[in-house]
Amino acid sequence: MMDNKYNKFVDRTLKKVDPKMAKIFMPSILKHPKSIYTMFRLAKAYRKSRNIRGEEFLKGLKVPPFLILSITSRCNLKCTGCYAAATGTLCDQKSNNSLHLEQWVQIIQEAREIGVFAFIIAGGEPFLMPDLLDLCEKFKDRLFLIFTNGTILNGKDIEKLKRLRNTIVIVSIEGDQNLTDMRRGIGVHEKIINTINELDSKGVISGISVTINRNNFKFWMDSQNIDDLISKGIRLAFLLEYIPVDNDTDLMLNHEESHEFRKIVLNYRESKQIFLIHSPGDEEYMGGCVSAGRGFAHVTPSGDLTPCPVSNIATHNLGKSTLREGLNSQLFKIIRENEHLLETNGSPCALFSHTKEVNAIVKKVKAYRTSV
Repeated sequence: MMDNKYNKFVDRTLKKVDPKMAKIFMPSILKHPKSIYTMFRLAKAYRKSRNIRGEEFLKGLKVPPFLILSITSRCNLKCTGCYAAATGTLCDQKSNNSLHLEQWVQIIQEAREIGVFAFIIAGGEPFLMPDLLDLCEKFKDRLFLIFTNGTILNGKDIEKLKRLRNTIVIVSIEGDQNLTDMRRGIGVHEKIINTINELDSKGVISGISVTINRNNFKFWMDSQNIDDLISKGIRLAFLLEYIPVDNDTDLMLNHEESHEFRKIVLNYRESKQIFLIHSPGDEEYMGGCVSAGRGFAHVTPSGDLTPCPVSNIATHNLGKSTLREGLNSQLFKIIRENEHLLETNGSPCALFSHTKEVNAIVKKVKAYRTSV
């Protein structure tokens, strides 16, 4: 009787966030009864976090529901067009000055206290950080999404993920073997598929992240390719249109291609059993770019607070200042308050399309360029 009560509660909660979420995620949750209690805890925390953010807003602080943590500057791959490499997030082991585990605990704790509900764990490759999953276990009332290249998860990691029902693993993939190995390295696609299959067999909720570009957007417009991954247990997909690095626009979708792809995404939302996040398309419904604290903010491996993962500008380092101070900075306020800066202007990234204006802001607020 109690389980049935929780089932109905979880179903109602998911529908409040998005009507399709219940239909997509409930079957996985019901297969693993312990997930029901985790969802109950997360639903309660979600409501509380939302109320805290509302209270902070009335006091003049804009707190995002999500915080992106690039938790390590190390990576075992060298992918073509990597954002982290282009913005100086990655480094070799000798020059590594990433924050240690205790410092990340402090950052998450402060974020939790001011209303951040979910944490996107990025890198580098997150699973190169020792004790990564201890963070997720320590904050059981927060949602964690770990973005990984999927090549180094071991049996111990997956067994722990099986118990951590507040953690979703998002595996990066480009498409088929040719598309993935071309960008990420020979043999990577096989490792990714093995990881996806292993996560599914252990009941770990998983998703994919795809950098949509001119090489692979047609692949993802073929519905059979989406269906193949759904059959492997994928319930969540981030479809992120390529943002040029070093002003290399050859791989960026043009306006017609982006429009064509957007129509397919909207069709998938109606016809496929998968929850899709599409950038920049979805930002249109949010009034433009959601960086700089509108929807999320980003912390580099060394603790710099930047508007988003593909921007390398900051005025505050969370090893020396608080998250509250960083979110309340002039840098973030100016970006948020100048609505035209949030418009993409046909580009997959709003800040990228306003480079001159962003550089002027950097000079005005005396921001610095981040690197590890």
